[in-house]
Amino acid sequence: MHFSKIIAGTMKWGIWGARFSTSDYEQIIRESLDVGVTSFDHADIYGGYTTEAEFGAVLRQNPSLRNEIQLITKCGIRMLSANRPQHAIKYYDTSAAHIINSVENSLRNFHTDYLDVLLIHRPDFLLDADEVAAAFARLKQQGKVLHFGVSNFTSAQLSLLHSRFPVEVHQIECSLLHLDPFWDGTLDQCQQLGIVPMAWGPLGSGNLFSTNPEPAASRIRKVAEELASVYQTDADVLLLAWLLKHPSGIFPVTGTTKSERIRRAVAAAEIQMNREDWYKLWTAATGAEVP
Repeated sequence: MHFSKIIAGTMKWGIWGARFSTSDYEQIIRESLDVGVTSFDHADIYGGYTTEAEFGAVLRQNPSLRNEIQLITKCGIRMLSANRPQHAIKYYDTSAAHIINSVENSLRNFHTDYLDVLLIHRPDFLLDADEVAAAFARLKQQGKVLHFGVSNFTSAQLSLLHSRFPVEVHQIECSLLHLDPFWDGTLDQCQQLGIVPMAWGPLGSGNLFSTNPEPAASRIRKVAEELASVYQTDADVLLLAWLLKHPSGIFPVTGTTKSERIRRAVAAAEIQMNREDWYKLWTAATGAEVP
């Protein structure tokens, strides 16, 4: 597997956020590539099942771009949407039929014959590990998906699926405002099994820099701003560097719609944060020194 160290998240690029035109999509894709961001994170449900196709319109017009990028997408949520009128409620579906149908839809949306990574978006309480493994094996044998993983699973849920089929990626919520993966064994499991962790919401889903921050966010920002002057960078970049320091090899997934912020995020990979400063931010996040 190959990913850029910063992954561009597309959730807010479409109607759930910036409402990009095709030319806007092309511009931010090309500007991301210019700074070395080649991996793009999607889900079939983004934009009410529209964002994949909007992104794919750029690939249809510029087929050579496909060779420069990695497409990550997720499936397994059936969401209420005008584009899916047959859905009566929001629920999870990891049946083989749904996984395979979702991949076929994504391939059409992206105008490509393969996906780099497919993730099960949320834990399905009715997930049959053997059935999911069979679907993954079929898609891999057909060359339609190169790598497989999960998103937002517990360690036990991941272990179950991994016992049937190799899980290669785990996308999780992880930031200084969401430290659970450091405590609950998620990142330990990634190290143990060689699984790539990807962190969504790496800046607390914007809460670290909100105008009315919670106490933990205020403490984190204060320390981050102090350390930013030492490392000659910006506080948001330093907080990404904090994640990159972890030995599990975390890949932050940005949620921005601004190519300038993507460019700045790339600088985080150049920062070599020392342990003391890492723990200063940990202490600010928890509000107490380590035991």
